[in-house]
Amino acid sequence: MKLYITDGNPHCIKVLASLDLNGVKCDIEAVSHEEKAVVHFSHPLFPVLLLPDGQHLFSPNSICQYLFDISGQKATDATNQWLEWEATNLQPAVLQSLHMVALQGKRVEAAAVMKEPLNWLEQSLSKKNTPFLAAEAVSVADVVLWAALYPLLSDSGFDAGELRSVRGWFERVGGLEACQTAAQRVLQGKGVEALKTFLQKQPATQTQRRDSPTNANEAEDGEHVMTMEEIEEAAQVWSEGLKSSPAVTERKHPILPQEGKRNVLLTSALPYVNNVPHLGNIIGCVLSADVFARYGRLRGWNLLFICGTDEYGTATENKAREEGLTPQEICDKYHAVHADIYQWFQIDFDFFGRTTTEQQTEIAQDIFWRLHERGFLLEDTVEQLRCDSCQRFLADRFVEGECPHCRYPEARGDQCDKCGRLINAVELRNPQCKVCKETPVIRSSKHLFLDLPKLEDELEQWLDKSTGSGDWTTNARHITRSWLRDGLKPRCITRDLRWGTPVPHEEYKEKVFYVWFDAPIGYLSITANYTDQWEKWWKNPQQVELYNFMAKDNVPFHSVVFPCSLLGAQDNYTLVNHLIATEYLNYEDTKFSKSRGVGVFGDMAKDTGIPSDVWRFYLLYLRPEGQDSAFSWSDMALKNNSELLNNLGNFINRAGMFVSKFFDGCVPEMLLNEDDKRLIAQVRWELKQYIQLLDKVRIRDALKCILNISRHGNQYIQVNEPWKKIKGGDGDRQRAGTVTGVSVNVACLLSAVLEPYMPSVSHTIRQQLQAPPTSVSTMLQNTGIFICTLPAGHRIGTVSPLFQKLEIEQIEVLRKRFGGQQPEEESAKAKTRVETKPSAAAVNVNAVPERAKQLTALVAEQGNKVRGLKAQKAEKSVIDKEVETLLDLKKQLSLAECKNPEPAAQKGKKK
Repeated sequence: MKLYITDGNPHCIKVLASLDLNGVKCDIEAVSHEEKAVVHFSHPLFPVLLLPDGQHLFSPNSICQYLFDISGQKATDATNQWLEWEATNLQPAVLQSLHMVALQGKRVEAAAVMKEPLNWLEQSLSKKNTPFLAAEAVSVADVVLWAALYPLLSDSGFDAGELRSVRGWFERVGGLEACQTAAQRVLQGKGVEALKTFLQKQPATQTQRRDSPTNANEAEDGEHVMTMEEIEEAAQVWSEGLKSSPAVTERKHPILPQEGKRNVLLTSALPYVNNVPHLGNIIGCVLSADVFARYGRLRGWNLLFICGTDEYGTATENKAREEGLTPQEICDKYHAVHADIYQWFQIDFDFFGRTTTEQQTEIAQDIFWRLHERGFLLEDTVEQLRCDSCQRFLADRFVEGECPHCRYPEARGDQCDKCGRLINAVELRNPQCKVCKETPVIRSSKHLFLDLPKLEDELEQWLDKSTGSGDWTTNARHITRSWLRDGLKPRCITRDLRWGTPVPHEEYKEKVFYVWFDAPIGYLSITANYTDQWEKWWKNPQQVELYNFMAKDNVPFHSVVFPCSLLGAQDNYTLVNHLIATEYLNYEDTKFSKSRGVGVFGDMAKDTGIPSDVWRFYLLYLRPEGQDSAFSWSDMALKNNSELLNNLGNFINRAGMFVSKFFDGCVPEMLLNEDDKRLIAQVRWELKQYIQLLDKVRIRDALKCILNISRHGNQYIQVNEPWKKIKGGDGDRQRAGTVTGVSVNVACLLSAVLEPYMPSVSHTIRQQLQAPPTSVSTMLQNTGIFICTLPAGHRIGTVSPLFQKLEIEQIEVLRKRFGGQQPEEESAKAKTRVETKPSAAAVNVNAVPERAKQLTALVAEQGNKVRGLKAQKAEKSVIDKEVETLLDLKKQLSLAECKNPEPAAQKGKKK
């Protein structure tokens, strides 16, 4: 391995410290800020770690995690949450503060910027009973956060306040020799002065308030302290109940912009037709967009949600050859596959179309001619590989050869799958046509280019306005600016292919439009297939807000290339106002691969027996917003069993069952005392947070608000014990009735806030509670209104459990099924082991080789949680419940290690 660093780069401190702390052998090369360690990057980016297989890691946090991983210290939920918070909350504030201190000398203002994240860190550390962030020993989270804060907290002129817990933790981590050495190497004893060169090359950032990532298990008490005024106001509003409310209106198509309404046009990146989408594709685009679309409709916005399959291009031709079909037949076949998958995942498009339509040709060619007439197209000659046998120029994916970098013999014409480097097809050694296996020759071909430099000034003006007023994710802003930093270059918009939108120019009639000129126009043509009044959406920037959802690799085409096409066309097109991009979702510790059978793809999820709502919940809980995340079967089971079954489902089911069992199915009379009012105020505050977060498209954070509401409800029930009070005198029975009535109304609110995330579960709850049709939309109006929607006397329906436990045996079967094929040698060894020792233990070891490691981490994490609850003097019932979970995990660990688990001692607890 080789690590490239630059002097005075604060991101290098954490990487060097992680390297030294874990004793990893690695060459280190210090280079200048202008050098490129990865040649295909448009600008220098450091630090960069070159891996043994030739791939590169260039996210500092990913490098740190990798170094800890290979040393045996695997990531946990706790460390992942801290790393995400550092990347999305702490790091922007730190960089802004460093700009102020190093370049402007504004230490007081910098301290103000850091106040919020440091105060949150202080509060979090003060509640812990461990010396470090996630455990008894230093973890990757400690190193990353310490290194981020070191340049500021070690500066004698920077007054961060008292912060006793932060200072103590900072000194403990900073006492490690690895951390001291790393800081000295990067800063060379000069403090923040050493960072000037680095900071001058970075854009100044502006922080925005973001909630800190509380561990879901530690969020019961919340951080918001209620005032008496808030409590009384919340109780007063709640008691007013469901009065006049907006009528529930069904969607009427076609949906068109309306005067005086908030008109939202929402697009999800068009999935490529020949790929069956995997879980990462689903969360990155269509599922995230669906949550926001459902939320917007509940809020009363006039919203149109469109998507469709992107069907032109090389990959479709390849797939058609493989399956012996025409490109159109392939498109027809896989369009139906996509539609079925999204329907099962309950993606509620207003229209799901496709790009192989007459409208696509008409609109794309119109934009082309407008660009041509206005002088925004250039001609140039490009060297390409041509197969004389097939009588055609070869697109990148139609040619294979030896990689010029790592000598991998099956590199594609655009990228090498082994070393990961981008390739120009003419650079391949010993190239072969994939169709006929003949050797192609290099020939020149004339192409048309979009003159991006000519449009750059206009693009910059539009970007300043859009990013300044809209909600663009941090990665979308960064990726866009990185494209602009070195100046734009002309981009080819034509290809020597047969399957695509034809270029209408006489000199280029044998060519088609390049997919990244053509595909985004699909949004327009799909809308045109939905309604012939499509221009009311797409040529109406004064009335329409446009949201684009995508994964980060699609950002530059939506923020630079496509906007330039529309700006150059000069036809009053609607441009994106809000660009929402996710990072990547991986599968366990690797990448999704259909060919290797690794990972869950959309057409497989429904065969697992796990409901689509549970898939939606877990993917949204994991949504990779600040950094890449990874799907994990054991974590999915844990979240299902803890968050859905024991938290959310437990509360809603208990509330409904109390009404059925104790009050004959009718909501009892409610006489509120201070405890009831406080709960109502807490729930109201979480509702307002939920709305503020979703308004800003912070989908994962808003989901945590839902879980917080049910936690408050569970604690409220546990403290008040209505199952005991119902057996007492009149006063106790009245108290049981109030607690039951308030609880079932909280459950009704949960049905409303769950609808964007888990629509079937939401509908089931409303059915069970016989909730009024207008209750959902009423409570989500304005800033959020928590009201009594189920008054005394309201009769509920039949209550039944919402979720089922995911058993460890079930999860292990699924993990094995979707884990890919074992190498033959390993399979043979495994078979030998089973045959020579045919014991249950031997089979178990062979079946779950990684399970023991994962369970060890879960046991440690659950143990920390139990110790924390004991230190906080939590209620005995709460502690007992978590101890049960810990004992169950230990039992599973014993089984995974092939030990005989000791029988749990029977303590005779009443349940």
